[in-house]
Amino acid sequence: MKHFFLFLKTLFSKKQETKPAPPPPPSRPKSETPIKRRAKPKKKKWSVNNFKVEPKQGETRFHDFDLPLSVMHAISDLKFEFCTPVQAKLLPHTLEGKDATAKAQTGTGKSASFIITILTAFIKKSFKNKNGMPRALILAPTRELVYQIEKDFKALSRYANLRIISIFGGTGYNKQQTMLKEKAVDIIVATPGRLIDFMNKKLIDPSRVEIIVIDEADRMLDMGFIPDVRRIIFKTPHKSKRQTLFFSATLTADVLRLAESWTTPDAVQIEIDPEQAAADSIHQIIYISTETDKFKHVYNLINNEKLKRVILFVNRKDTARTLSEKFERHGLKCSVLSGDIPQDKRFKVLNNFRNGRINLLVATDVAARGLHVEDISHVINYDLPHEPEHYIHRIGRTGRAGAKGTSISFADEMSSFFIPKIEEVLGNKIKCEYPSEELEKPLPRPRKKYYSKKPGYQKRKPLKSTRRPSKYRQK
Repeated sequence: MKHFFLFLKTLFSKKQETKPAPPPPPSRPKSETPIKRRAKPKKKKWSVNNFKVEPKQGETRFHDFDLPLSVMHAISDLKFEFCTPVQAKLLPHTLEGKDATAKAQTGTGKSASFIITILTAFIKKSFKNKNGMPRALILAPTRELVYQIEKDFKALSRYANLRIISIFGGTGYNKQQTMLKEKAVDIIVATPGRLIDFMNKKLIDPSRVEIIVIDEADRMLDMGFIPDVRRIIFKTPHKSKRQTLFFSATLTADVLRLAESWTTPDAVQIEIDPEQAAADSIHQIIYISTETDKFKHVYNLINNEKLKRVILFVNRKDTARTLSEKFERHGLKCSVLSGDIPQDKRFKVLNNFRNGRINLLVATDVAARGLHVEDISHVINYDLPHEPEHYIHRIGRTGRAGAKGTSISFADEMSSFFIPKIEEVLGNKIKCEYPSEELEKPLPRPRKKYYSKKPGYQKRKPLKSTRRPSKYRQK
C-alpha cells in the first residue's frame, strides 16, 4: 500500500513537458540602400510671361500698368486682355492715388477699374488692421449691385490675401454681424442703411478708410440715400487724407456738386458717352406693335429663335407677374425679379438664371443696374421706359465689356412717343420696323390650365344643418 501511494505521488509530481515554441521567422535582410520616395514636382511659379498679349493700335493692355503679379494672375484667369475705354482713361490716374469722377454706364468695366486700384494700393502697402476698421469702403445703392461687386472683387483678389465683406439689408443680419466680429476686414462693400446700422452698434469704424468708392451716385440721389452717404463720409478721414472715386451714369448739376464736395480740387474727371458704351456693341431694333399683340410677338420671337438667356423688361410689378403666368402656361420657364420679391428669393432667381434653369427673366428696373450675368444674348423691352437713361441701363445687360448683344423693343400706341427722347440721349437713330410674318403667327393653345386660385382649391360644400326637422321640434 505504501508503495502504491509513492507511485501516485511520483506520477502527479512530474512536470509536463512543454513543447518548445516555434522559432521566429527569419527577418528579411535590410537593403543596404533605403528606398527614396519620389518628391512631388514643384509647381512652377506664375509669371507675366504666361500671359502674353500682343500690343494693338488704339488699345491699352493691362501689361502697360505696373500691376502686382497676383492681380495680373487673376486678370489672366478672367481672360481680360485689353482695357475698356473707362479703364484705359481711369487707371493711369487712380493707380497714382488721385481722386476721380467718372461718368460711365453699367457694363463698361468701371467696377474692375476701382477694384484693381484698391488691390494694387493694398498689396504694395500692406498692414494688419483691427476688427471692424476697413481700409476701403465701397457704397452702392442696391443689394444686387453690392452682391455683384463682391463677386467681382473675389475674382480679381483670388491670389491676394485680402478679406472683403458685403453688408446689405433684407437678409443675413446675424451672419454679417458674426463675420465682422470674427476677423479683421480689409474691404467693405455696403448699402448705406445697413452700414449706418452697424456703425451705430460700433461694429464698423470707418475712421481709417484709405479709399472710398461711391458707385451709381445719381441713383443714390434718386433713392434718397444722399443724407446717409453724407453721414458715412463724415466719419471717414478728410478728403485730403483719403482717395475718393466717384461714379455716376449721369453728371447733372446736383451730382457734380456732390462730387466736388467729396473729392479734392485736382480730381480727374472723365466721361464715356452712351453711344460709345452701348450702340457700338449692341444691335438695337424697335418693332411697332400694339398692346394686344405684344405678348404674341414676344412669344414668337423667343420660341422661333430658341433664345436661351433673355431678360424681358417691363415698367410695372403687376405686369411682370401677369406675363410670367402667361409664359408659364405656354411652356416657357421664367421667373420674376421685382421690388416685391424677398432678397433671399432674388438670389435664388438670379442663380437659376445664371445656371440655365431659367431661360427667361421678367424684370422691372430693379435689374437694370448692377446685374451681371454672362452670355445674355437678348434684352427685350416689353414696355419702353419713360426715362431715356433707363433704356441705356436696360440694354447694358447685354453686350457687356465689348461683347456683342441684341436689344429688341416693342413700341405700342402709347410708348412710341418715348422713341425720340431715347434717340436724343443715344445720339443716333434706332431702326424701327413692323413685325415679320413669323412674329404675327397666332399663339398656340396654352399647355397648362390657368387657376384663378391656388391649384387643388375646391369649392366648399355647404354645411349641413344639425337642426332637427320641424316635426321633431317641441311646440
